[in-house]
Amino acid sequence: MNVKHFLIAVLCVLAGPLFAQGFAGLGTDADGFSTPTRGTELTFPEDHGAHPDYRIEWWYVTANLKGEDGKDYGVQWTLFRSALEPQTKDGWQDPQIWMGHAALTTPTRHFVAERFARGGVGQAGVTATPFAAWIDEWQLAGPEIGSVNMSAQGTDFAYELSMTADGPLVFQGDEGYSVKSASGQASYYYSQPFYRVEGTLFLPEGPVKVTGSAWLDREWSSQPLSDNQTGWDWFSLSFETGEKMMGFRLRQTDGAYYTSGTWIAPDGTPSPFGDGVFKAVPQGTARVKDKDVPVEWRLTLPDRELDVAVKALNPNAWMDTAFPYWEGPVMISGSHKGRGYLEMTGYD
Repeated sequence: MNVKHFLIAVLCVLAGPLFAQGFAGLGTDADGFSTPTRGTELTFPEDHGAHPDYRIEWWYVTANLKGEDGKDYGVQWTLFRSALEPQTKDGWQDPQIWMGHAALTTPTRHFVAERFARGGVGQAGVTATPFAAWIDEWQLAGPEIGSVNMSAQGTDFAYELSMTADGPLVFQGDEGYSVKSASGQASYYYSQPFYRVEGTLFLPEGPVKVTGSAWLDREWSSQPLSDNQTGWDWFSLSFETGEKMMGFRLRQTDGAYYTSGTWIAPDGTPSPFGDGVFKAVPQGTARVKDKDVPVEWRLTLPDRELDVAVKALNPNAWMDTAFPYWEGPVMISGSHKGRGYLEMTGYD
């Protein structure tokens, strides 16, 4: 085992319970970390940056793209921060741990790359002004969060994209206070779902020029789930009408679900909805990495006359990372048409 692999193994041991999105760790005690409080006003640009007194945080971009070759593509760029202690220190004593995920999805292939870093040494981090999020050479950066360039690469793929927002930030839940369980666990959560995108994908067969749209999710907490929740099914959908929706279903050990989400008007006005209003029912599965994963769904939201079928562009969009999950672009048909992204955790 070389030094790099040894360090990755150590980071996995230290941060495993913290990075496991939607499963082991996110339902444990906050252990001295700060916790979200209803009524707290989010402030910008400061809240675009890191919150080291909270245990876990992410900057999460998904993009639905169309190539000059006429094909549909999807791209993911994510930086996770997790803390062993609610503080920062210089050098390798810093208790902040960083992990990056990048993916590129085509109708037939799914490319994945992963990075790890320790805080305090400059290898990864986030600054609010000018905005920059990075791990090694992967970048999400620009003069401000509404105008950024995004790049990442793996052994057999890369992308370079420019993103400009033509709509406002959207606060999820109650002005950014997003409840995740009946017992009241919550996170701070806002999105920028209005990015217009252009750039280039680099595939084994050559570069492809693309255009499309992207969605940024920003979330931080210290105990976002309850101890009886095992994973989530999360949807970000953009409809041809200009409306958008974020909705999630958190699975519980007793077979029940906690659901929540936000309907977003074309001008960015959010209308949150609480538990039980939004329904997400699997309609078909795929055998992925020896697991049966739901890749076709029926989603309903009666208050908005929504009744749609959501189907994966590529059923094999498995993130075969240290903490595996499924994530990929989806196509929408039914009462509303459009494109979006689906993330599913806890199926490993």
